[in-house]
Amino acid sequence: MAAGGKRKVIEHITVQEFLDRHGDDLHLSIQHSAVGLDRLIREPAVNRPGLALADFVDYFANKRIQVLGNSEKSYLEKLSPALRLARFEQLCDQDFPCLIIARDHPLDPDLCEIARRKKIPVISSPFPTMSVLNAATIRLEQEFAPRTLLHGCMVDYRGIGVLIMGPSGSGKSETAIGLLEKGAALVADDVVNLKQIGGDLSATAKDFARGYLEMRGIGIINVANLYGLSAIRPEKRLDLVVELKPATDLNKVDRLGISQKKFQILDTEIPLVEIPVAAGRDTARLIGVAALNLQLRRIGYDMADEFNQRLLAQMNPS
Repeated sequence: MAAGGKRKVIEHITVQEFLDRHGDDLHLSIQHSAVGLDRLIREPAVNRPGLALADFVDYFANKRIQVLGNSEKSYLEKLSPALRLARFEQLCDQDFPCLIIARDHPLDPDLCEIARRKKIPVISSPFPTMSVLNAATIRLEQEFAPRTLLHGCMVDYRGIGVLIMGPSGSGKSETAIGLLEKGAALVADDVVNLKQIGGDLSATAKDFARGYLEMRGIGIINVANLYGLSAIRPEKRLDLVVELKPATDLNKVDRLGISQKKFQILDTEIPLVEIPVAAGRDTARLIGVAALNLQLRRIGYDMADEFNQRLLAQMNPS
């Protein structure tokens, strides 16, 4: 089963946007006057320009942030002054987004002037080279992650991220309140932002709507005011999709659970459970059981399969 959310792909971000969102985390600072901050980062990865400094610029990754570490710095220092300037200017001619210098090493003033003239931002970070590479890559993957919006209610129930979906008026928010009273935490209500990082889907709410939930007949409620700050999660991995079905479908859904249904969002398939809504049914409790059942499946214990094996053994006694 596939989701109907529209897929949104980020094709680029500017250097300024990267600095605004992640500069504090990476302790980034600009070494020269701010030029070229409107340059575009087009790939969610970083590159070390050692080969380019050694005069090999074929297949140079000019869409990526370049990181200069101890190895590149030491290599430049061993070159003659004239060759050093020529190699660095050739590097800047590759038209990449920006240059990050690890360990807060100051760039030679002559090299810094070349970068300024070519409008290449030179940025410092106090962290070691590998730390800069890893941290920047993680943040870029988040920035460039494919994303979509879905209508539903997302909660974290005992470590399981549950997306509750269903037609308008099916009781999604009321069910979420029932789960909150059982110790769950609200991630998002009504509009759920989903982004795909690697093979996982991460869910969030819009900043202005985080912690708020709409209930018909009552209105907007502040979850933290009623249940405390522990009842809110700013972000959670999506593990399970629950679709609330009309009571008329009570006899149409799977009763044994031997075959696990899937719900596709972007390029990821998520386990799907269909729960008919009817008078007298505790939907929140049923979702809680579904979440705990998923936890058991993940550690290798499948209750439906266990029952099926017992049934087969009873039908075919040895």
